[in-house]
Amino acid sequence: MEPLIYGSIFFNWKTILLKILGRATSANVQKVLWLCEEEGIEYEHDNEIGGAFGRNDTKEYLLMNPNGKVPTIIDDGFVMWESNSALRYIARKYKSELYPPDLRARNLVERWMDWELSVLAAHQGTVMVGIVRTLPEDRDEEKIETSRLAWINGMKILDDQLGKTKFVAGEKFSLADIPLGPITHRFFNLDIERPELSNLWNWYERLADRPSVKKWVLIEMA
Repeated sequence: MEPLIYGSIFFNWKTILLKILGRATSANVQKVLWLCEEEGIEYEHDNEIGGAFGRNDTKEYLLMNPNGKVPTIIDDGFVMWESNSALRYIARKYKSELYPPDLRARNLVERWMDWELSVLAAHQGTVMVGIVRTLPEDRDEEKIETSRLAWINGMKILDDQLGKTKFVAGEKFSLADIPLGPITHRFFNLDIERPELSNLWNWYERLADRPSVKKWVLIEMA
């Protein structure tokens, strides 16, 4: 495979085991960084892609990821995008105990990972962009409010689940917790009105004690 020319840097895919492309302020990038940190997986991280950094709309980047989004992950020449799909790949490759081999236990993990994408991701993104990345005079307040309410409804479902189990998919920390962690960090730290969800808060505090979360999730939102 030919080396990829990316900006002024040549990345020879055959000499890079795992490379994560994307700004660390992205919740989707944080998921992948968190898993690698959690499992002690060696990786290289190019933080200056996406958001204010740009570079994700170049021809070279779009050849890897036609969506122009972050993250893009390269594993020994194999290119991945879609963060939760990448989490599954990495967990399988490195035989992570966070991704249980038992069919039903794994289904519980995957169900909540898919639920994060289908129920929460878009709404939290609308609120985040509307509040943090948009000037007050340019905000669509009605759109933000609609997403805030939908986001809250989803978090109530998660709160109810966490009243039954210590972690999202059971009594042990698993891959299911990782996609939901960054979204919950935003939920509790954005300047929005929200209900008191004690089960969710207690779970969030348990996550916040993990060194990998402190490093990659409990950072400035931008």
